[in-house]
Amino acid sequence: MADVRLTGVEKAYGNTRILHGIDLEVRDGEFMVFVGPSGCGKSTLLRSIAGLEEITGGELTIGGRVVNDVPPAERGIAMVFQSYALYPHMNLYDNMAFGLKLAKVSKAEIETAVRNAARILHIEHLLDRKPKDLSGGQRQRVAIGRAIVRKPEVFLFDEPLSNLDAALRVRMRYEFAKLHEDLKTTMIYVTHDQVEAMSLADRIVVLSAGKVEQVGSPLELYEHPCNLFVAGFIGSPKMNFLQGELVAIGAGHVDVKLKGGNVVLRAFVDAGAAQLGAPVTVGVRPEHIRTEGQGNRLQSVVAFVESLGGVTFAYCPYPGLEEPLTCQFEGRNGVDRLRSGQALDLHLPAEALYLFDADGRAMRRLAAPELSA
Repeated sequence: MADVRLTGVEKAYGNTRILHGIDLEVRDGEFMVFVGPSGCGKSTLLRSIAGLEEITGGELTIGGRVVNDVPPAERGIAMVFQSYALYPHMNLYDNMAFGLKLAKVSKAEIETAVRNAARILHIEHLLDRKPKDLSGGQRQRVAIGRAIVRKPEVFLFDEPLSNLDAALRVRMRYEFAKLHEDLKTTMIYVTHDQVEAMSLADRIVVLSAGKVEQVGSPLELYEHPCNLFVAGFIGSPKMNFLQGELVAIGAGHVDVKLKGGNVVLRAFVDAGAAQLGAPVTVGVRPEHIRTEGQGNRLQSVVAFVESLGGVTFAYCPYPGLEEPLTCQFEGRNGVDRLRSGQALDLHLPAEALYLFDADGRAMRRLAAPELSA
């Protein structure tokens, strides 16, 4: 096992910079996930660690060894790609053993390595089959097994589940978590799916435009996003945002008048150096919105109800918003009570609100007065 350290890592193609001075540490034995929208640089960063992309600037170390100029095969890593890239004319055993045969490993060692990997991945009974006889999930297991037999210090996964259907993705998330628990090896995993990131990672790296926005545990990013980008990216459905301006700053709270109306919301945050009249963005997660309660209240009309059985989503327009507010309610609330066109009072608890300044930076949230004692 090994840690991975990036210090000021940059990548450019000609005059176009893709990675902008990445500073990052992946701890020994950690499962770290790179997440971000398409084009944010997450796959380029992974390929730079693998040695498939040459680093333009900065330093990369794996296990304390500088590997900037070390070929991929000598970095102690194994990479699993989005494409399974299996040899169609070989059975699974030979697919998994092929790299070891090229490395002149003995037949006995190959047998032990392949059988052990197959046992871990629950594909022992499939070793005589060809790739065309397998499901997508089984092919992905073979691709992972091909990496396992090399006994790398670091596993790299580049969106390995993106070709699978929704149900199989859920199952494979469990398989990846179990694999990390069994192997206890450093793993770096790239995905654009923040649900995958939240469910798998010890820590998440949120990337945007080739820069690291925030690094932290899944709950840390969910509960304490550092800016608007992270707040809007982490969480499903995403956080609702409303524009407004500060109209009062008190001890342990601020009041915000929303754009497009006379509604004033109170939030338990520290305004810091912000001044009265400053533009701010109020954030509230769909699951924190209530239909009953005291304090902050918005009046809206239900535009659309989406019932998924265990949860119900109501989409409620509000003046000044391009998209309606997304409200999440538990159980059959939407089926029994909510209808399109129905007037609805929405209560936004002051302790659940987030505030972001004009530059998108998060203001520090405070405990509600009645909870802080």
